[in-house]
Amino acid sequence: MSEMLLEVENLSVVFRVPSGARGTGIRRVLPQHAEVRAVDDVSFTIAAGETLGLVGESGSGKSTIATALMRLVDPAGGSVRLGGDDLLAARGRDLVALRRRIAMVHQDPMASLDPRRTIAESIREPLDIHGLHRGRRRERVLELLDMVGLDARFADRYPRHLSGGQRQRVCIARALASEPELVILDEATASLDVSVQAQILTLLKRLQREQGLSYLFIAHDLAVVEYMSDRVMVLYLGRTMEQGRRDDLFPDPAAGESGSGPAHPYTRALVSAIPPADPLAAATIERVVLQGDVPSPLAPPSGCVFRTRCPIAVEACAGERPPAVRVAPDHEAHCIRVEARTG
Repeated sequence: MSEMLLEVENLSVVFRVPSGARGTGIRRVLPQHAEVRAVDDVSFTIAAGETLGLVGESGSGKSTIATALMRLVDPAGGSVRLGGDDLLAARGRDLVALRRRIAMVHQDPMASLDPRRTIAESIREPLDIHGLHRGRRRERVLELLDMVGLDARFADRYPRHLSGGQRQRVCIARALASEPELVILDEATASLDVSVQAQILTLLKRLQREQGLSYLFIAHDLAVVEYMSDRVMVLYLGRTMEQGRRDDLFPDPAAGESGSGPAHPYTRALVSAIPPADPLAAATIERVVLQGDVPSPLAPPSGCVFRTRCPIAVEACAGERPPAVRVAPDHEAHCIRVEARTG
């Protein structure tokens, strides 16, 4: 079994709106001390060399988890351990040392790069911050460019001279400059054309294999998540709906896979929307269409937060928060309508 790199337990992130807020729109009608539980008691692990896919609709808390792991927001509760070190308790130099071990690649590469800096200067910045490769930083920048499939000619260019795919390769090189163990990929291929997206995904797989990286892969596109991930966690309104091995959540009977299949009704709806590889098979797929809109995070439904859109909800779903139900050895769903399995 692989060594556990990241252990997140009962992570919660709460955003508060000042009671004296004035203005128009939602801030005007908010109650005093209004809170948004953007992440609500979420737990997961990532092993060394593993990719955990994080999926869910907008507002589910995916990017908030990423910013909490980067210590850009302070969690309201829970614990985060990176290789056994307490990430949330770290301060000063200890925090800088831990941050070196986590890197992040964002969705928009143009917004991630300073247009006034050359590509070499952008990639070099983490080397300067962490004091790495003194005396050979230019050489290291060229090594990183080569690592992501760009030659030395790109070093002295500016972001505006590059295509979107090339800029994202630069962002990946910059993320790898600090020699991290975990890379958070927050919709890192969402803004790219399909053909370029495929190239970047192939690059990420190769780098993971060569560098022994672990990934937290955040995406809306479940087909991409299925391709990249070893395990998958599904979020809705800041809560975990389901998590398990990729082959359990996305079994492919045509390939002889007999995984347990998606258990939570929300996951089943998301999976049913994935376009099949064979267009002729589309007519045989039963689509699960969700009704209504995602509720306001300021006033989430009681009990199961998904119940207002759930096609199989019953009165009991409005009661207590559903516990995790074991579906397979490494597969669980938070739904009272899911039958527990002991095998």
